[in-house]
Amino acid sequence: MSVEEALATARAQVEDYRERIASLDDDSRDLMFRQARNHNAWQDRDVTDAQLQDAFNLARMGPTSANTQPMRIAFIRSTEAKERLNPHVNGPNQEKTMAAPVTAIVAYDNTFFTDFPRFNPIRPEMADRFSGNAEMAESFSRIQAILQGGYFILALRAVGLDAGAMGGFNNKAVDEEFFAGTAVKSIFLCNIGYGDVAGIKGPRLYRYEFDEVCDVL
Repeated sequence: MSVEEALATARAQVEDYRERIASLDDDSRDLMFRQARNHNAWQDRDVTDAQLQDAFNLARMGPTSANTQPMRIAFIRSTEAKERLNPHVNGPNQEKTMAAPVTAIVAYDNTFFTDFPRFNPIRPEMADRFSGNAEMAESFSRIQAILQGGYFILALRAVGLDAGAMGGFNNKAVDEEFFAGTAVKSIFLCNIGYGDVAGIKGPRLYRYEFDEVCDVL
């Protein structure tokens, strides 16, 4: 396929979905945002590799700056892996982390720029901005991976799973345990499974109204 044909196909795909889908319906908005909760208790139900892959395949499509993709995820499922993670999780978070079918360590790779020719072949020279500036590479990769981590939480909900994202762990110790010898560093943990409503202790807490935090200039 020529460059011109590929561009025409890409534009046609956008036009096609715009004709088919105007917006999410109310059920989808509830599933993704309005009724979804950050869960702290879990049903005894398995999460499959296929479900995790399905969620990742959605999350990876979210936009980032220059199509950079620094997010890395370690899925902690086995009892052995959970026992390696547990000592580095703060006390109040340990029980729910051990109970969750899967815990994702959402992390970032500050050497992401080495793949620029793959994810941005139009501007491969952009890698040079980061290869000689470790501080910029560190800050940029963490910000973009946080953005991708948000997409990942929404993707989990989209495939019918629940998420329990949290801090409350020793990042340095987790990095030494799971990412030693690499450029990968942890950002947050996300328990994954089917939430047990017994863990919901009250109504949703207050969220700002539009006029409180937004300006239209």
